Amino acid sequence: MKIQLTPSFELSNEHAASSYGQPVLLHRATNEAFGPGDILSPYPSWGLMPASKAVERMARTKKLTYDEQQFVKKFTDFGK
Repeated sequence: MKIQLTPSFELSNEHAASSYGQPVLLHRATNEAFGPGDILSPYPSWGLMPASKAVERMARTKKLTYDEQQFVKKFTDFGK
């Protein structure tokens, strides 16, 4: 599954960095993959944050289906 969260980022379990169906956050321009605990600055105005928090923030602006919501939750709840 792939969900385009913003023009720059998508959540996917179809990338080589994904294992056992666990989604990763992908920067679309660089194809760099981030796990939930990785620290990044998605956009300069957002500052540094864990990827799980960035995905929560990005997902708030999207109208997601139930399956997409569960996919986002799988990423944001990983390791809790």
